[in-house]
Amino acid sequence: MRAPHDTPSASSLSSPELERLCRLLSQAPLFNGLGFQDIARFARGVREVKAGKGEILFHRGDACSGFHLILNGQIKLAFTSAEGNEKVVDILRPGQSFGEAVMFMDRPYVVMAQALTDSTLLHIGKQIFFEEMAGDPLFCRKIIAGLAQRLHHLMGDVESYSLRSGRERIIGYLLREEEIAGDSLAGGRVSIRLPTSKGTIASRLNLTQEHFSRILHELTDAGLIEVEGRTIHIADIGRLRRSLG
Repeated sequence: MRAPHDTPSASSLSSPELERLCRLLSQAPLFNGLGFQDIARFARGVREVKAGKGEILFHRGDACSGFHLILNGQIKLAFTSAEGNEKVVDILRPGQSFGEAVMFMDRPYVVMAQALTDSTLLHIGKQIFFEEMAGDPLFCRKIIAGLAQRLHHLMGDVESYSLRSGRERIIGYLLREEEIAGDSLAGGRVSIRLPTSKGTIASRLNLTQEHFSRILHELTDAGLIEVEGRTIHIADIGRLRRSLG
């Protein structure tokens, strides 16, 4: 499999290209509130990465030299076994970043990252990042808040896997996808396009693909959803919410 395509780092780019990278960085929640000059200092350690669908950004055990910010596309983080089995840890979207934790621990990656669609990312080098953190306590707090939010999200996953049924997990996932789409009213019929394959989503929810498909059939038989390929039609979003009890 081909390695992702890297573009030159910001330090070797012309002023217009540097400005373009700064605009891209400014879109990330992590850099909200920073002025252009502050962001430009980070851009010195940035390189743009383009990854085609299916390309691997890094494998488990690879050295971590920074973290990634997704501009467009989708990235899957997963554990893989020697036998080729896979457990999806997360499916990330534009605006999200990953790799900060292992960067701070100065350890190799513990998961693999793969592009689920053609994707563009920014890689921010850890040396520049550490230098900027050293001089900005407020930015440090922002980083800590982001990592704490990830931990909270992880604890929510553990709670879901431990205490919620497969049916509840799938309904919860569909409701979150509907929230992200943000194009429906409080009730009524809505349609959701699954962002990736059902097998990948099943793994993300800690379900087998067979169990995932069986629950979709049960929800269909109950009149709650209709399945058309990767599009899920929800007959009444309010009714689906109420079905969680």
